[in-house]
Amino acid sequence: MPAAAARALVVEDDASVREALVEALRSDGFVVEALPDGEGFEGAVDAFRPDVALLDVMLPGLRDGFALARALRERSDAGLLFLTARDAVDDRLRGFSTGADDYVVKPYVTAELLARVRALLQRLGRVPSTVQVGDLVLDEASSVATRGGHVLDLTGTEHRLLAYLVAGRGRTLSKTQILTQVWGYEDYDPNLVEVHVSALRRKTEAHGPRLIHTVRGLGYVLRP
Repeated sequence: MPAAAARALVVEDDASVREALVEALRSDGFVVEALPDGEGFEGAVDAFRPDVALLDVMLPGLRDGFALARALRERSDAGLLFLTARDAVDDRLRGFSTGADDYVVKPYVTAELLARVRALLQRLGRVPSTVQVGDLVLDEASSVATRGGHVLDLTGTEHRLLAYLVAGRGRTLSKTQILTQVWGYEDYDPNLVEVHVSALRRKTEAHGPRLIHTVRGLGYVLRP
């Protein structure tokens, strides 16, 4: 997560998808502005000055996501990521030809989408790739985590879980939030979270005191 909050502009016509994406980005530390269509898009870009724009391709009204992308490129160097159910090669090529930096096909796992957004911002030099909490250092660009100078041998899932806990450091995150953001499930066995948190604890606590704390009845919080 950015140390200084990055700004994300979301344009998505599906209200439930838009609300979930806004919540996920805000939980990850972003300042977010959201629109249901292209109405007022240029004004939002000028006033909000986003670091990254996440645009749905198929939008109601006269302008689709490709048209908004061209408008964005005329007035901003923000990162641009398309969200769409259209996964044909021609659609992808058209997206990149309008200046897209990334192209994510729906349905997507939220944790992966957030990782793509952070990676994009890091490539553009808008946010640092390294975050430190106490003696824990997480470098998302290289997917390496260290504690006290020791490299932690994490699985891909453990790295995504740690990245989410680090992004929400200091805040209690429920098992449902963790399942949704890291695995993409809303209704699933919460023991899945417990198992992976326990494994992550063993690896982080091999080199220092506890960082991941249980808040009984509520969830988990990462703090030094």
